[in-house]
Amino acid sequence: MSNRVVITGMGVVGPVGNDRETFLKNIFNGKIGIDKITKFDATETGITVAGEVKGYDPKESIGKKAAKRMDLYSQYAVTSAMEAFEQAGLNEENVDPYEMGVIYGSGIGGLTTIQEQVVKMHEKGPRRVSPMFVPTAIANMASGNIALHFGAKNICTTVVTACSSATNAIGEAYRQIKEGRAQVMITGGSEASVNEIGIAGFAALTALTTEKDPKKASIPFDKNRSGFVLGEGGATLILESLEHAQARGANVLGEIVGYGSTCDAYHMTSPDPTGQGAARAMQQAIDEAGVAPNQVGYVNAHGTATHANDSGEAKAINQVFGEDSQVRVSSTKSMTGHLLGATGAIEAVITVKALQDGKLPENVGLMEQDEECNVNIVTKDNQDAPDLEYAISNSFGFGGHNAVIALKKWSD
Repeated sequence: MSNRVVITGMGVVGPVGNDRETFLKNIFNGKIGIDKITKFDATETGITVAGEVKGYDPKESIGKKAAKRMDLYSQYAVTSAMEAFEQAGLNEENVDPYEMGVIYGSGIGGLTTIQEQVVKMHEKGPRRVSPMFVPTAIANMASGNIALHFGAKNICTTVVTACSSATNAIGEAYRQIKEGRAQVMITGGSEASVNEIGIAGFAALTALTTEKDPKKASIPFDKNRSGFVLGEGGATLILESLEHAQARGANVLGEIVGYGSTCDAYHMTSPDPTGQGAARAMQQAIDEAGVAPNQVGYVNAHGTATHANDSGEAKAINQVFGEDSQVRVSSTKSMTGHLLGATGAIEAVITVKALQDGKLPENVGLMEQDEECNVNIVTKDNQDAPDLEYAISNSFGFGGHNAVIALKKWSD
């Protein structure tokens, strides 16, 4: 059995908007969601800016009682899932709960809860640790909470592959439907790591930029890039078999047509500088889509604004598409920062919108393209893409994880 897999709902909580419409409007207008850290005093870390979610109140979406039993990363997940579910038009009458599953991604899970409870144990003793510590903090609880909220009784699992988590989750959810093991999948990723230990940990790795100007902080593929900006949020996509979606008269937003996943097996944190593993993942996704590389019009790059990632990814893109390729490339982390395990989900939402509207998101802030990053960057001057039919979205993570999904503009 091989089903076509379509997208019928999308939801977002992110640094440039806490709902899908606001988020996408700001992304395609080039708005930067990076600003001074406000959640805590980050002075001693040496880091100044982050892609914080702003003005989010979980009580407005999931309610006060439920919110108290969730870490922030689960709150982002459930809130975005509710928006996606509503857009999809799903309800208990048009979906069998045994045909609906959840595969969700998070790189770290409940880091805010972990930080709070470890501090409490240190200051007040082990008996003061919350009885909700474990079920709130563990990385599978975004999936679990989503399944509980919607009554999803098919597969419910979590992918933890660092910054590839959400893209791997989407890819695995796609396979569940393609291979006939489910009719509906709720998928995506969430992360809430803009806190003291999150910023301090990545700062200790010297992975974060120390740039103070938000407009210059996250500049993927720029010669003067200096590291990534930590972001937070979550995004959810509703996937369905085409047959199931059509039977209930759903509005189809886009189609997933391929998935690739490989490992560099090179280093704990650094990507393979040759880009070979990333290139294989891209090629796998394109091959499964059944198209030639020259049919792919856009690459939503991982593009973290670290030297190693951007140069390695550019080499990988050139291996797949050719050094003289006209495929356009941008990293939307220039606006959102890097959402770690959630990044592939918000970037999938952005890529679906690009296919729908024939307009590409700009690689904001690029002033001087690095010669080592020889790719065709999206700017204000080449955003229009009326003939765009296929695109891919890349995510690469610590541990050498490479994940890529291929997406197609919806047409019967």
